[in-house]
Amino acid sequence: MNDSDAEFPVAPPTPLKGRGAVTNLQGRYELDQREAFDDGWAEEEGESPRLRTQVFEERAKSILTRNSSPDIPFGVSLNPYRGCEHGCIYCFARPTHSYLGLSPGLDFESHLYAKVNAPELLRRELAKKSYVPEPIALGVNTDAYQPIERELRLTRRIIEVLYEHGHPFAAITKSSLIERDIDLLAPLAARSLVMAAITITTLDAEIARTLEPRAATPSRRLRTIRALSEAGIPVGVSIAPVIPFVTEPDLERVLEACAEAGATSASYIVLRLPWEVAPLFKDWLAAHFPDRAERVMARVRDMRGGKDYDASFAHRMKGEGVWADLIKQRFRKAVKRLGLNERQNGILDMSQFKSPSPHDKPSPQLSLF
Repeated sequence: MNDSDAEFPVAPPTPLKGRGAVTNLQGRYELDQREAFDDGWAEEEGESPRLRTQVFEERAKSILTRNSSPDIPFGVSLNPYRGCEHGCIYCFARPTHSYLGLSPGLDFESHLYAKVNAPELLRRELAKKSYVPEPIALGVNTDAYQPIERELRLTRRIIEVLYEHGHPFAAITKSSLIERDIDLLAPLAARSLVMAAITITTLDAEIARTLEPRAATPSRRLRTIRALSEAGIPVGVSIAPVIPFVTEPDLERVLEACAEAGATSASYIVLRLPWEVAPLFKDWLAAHFPDRAERVMARVRDMRGGKDYDASFAHRMKGEGVWADLIKQRFRKAVKRLGLNERQNGILDMSQFKSPSPHDKPSPQLSLF
């Protein structure tokens, strides 16, 4: 077998500080083939070149994405950004950068696109006579509270539109920046118009640092759960993904810590490796966990019908087989013991929605027409 056919690289690239992917794997739609070549101008040994984050403005044509997948608990989602600086190696959205002619690897976390007209597009969508309100999932593909949101404030402006018109939504993030918007979220929660979920994969800060390099630390996310809960905002934990032999041993401890912090609901998803995520994840394993890389992938395939990934609705979120069933049993027992998922606080009220006037503008001044 040639080196190029090996599942794991013989000499994995040196990880870049603060980045998840260890390569800039070619996207599946690129026509030109690229190959790394040492021309003698490499950095000195032991030095990692810095990779600067670039943000590009995008004027989107639409802002709401609809799906009818039976294994997804929402029908409408909104994502203000494409690409995500958090750099989570497992992110199922990485392959979407291939559509832009970019790499799902380092490009995904360093070439970001901000949909600068998202709030205006949302207002226009809500004003349509044909619009029927249903809860919007905010920040599902890429995190709506990733670092660039601190300056761009697109998510904040989107929430202001939803607030103004009494529209229900759910926000999922692994960033503490969501605390900035408690002044909007708390009154919305009092009207049953919002719920939040914080993603926590592990309590091990060292694992999280390589797995989700620019996201908040696990301890900081627990503090965010507490802050949201104390503000009266229904908050749950999303353990996504569960990675065998990496984050999976932490399953019960994560649930216990989140319940203690004030979470009232919990969910989990088993590691998904669609398209380019599979080779990117294997390179990451070889770089950070060479001692267990083969065991991890063997267990993944045990839960995926012998493949790296099974995209069928019946199995893509939870897997199948003995090991998938064992994870399910562990999760259910811990959830029951901790009293999670008992309250009916995930029901959002659609009756308060008030459609914007077609002439409404994001301004405090009254329209003259």
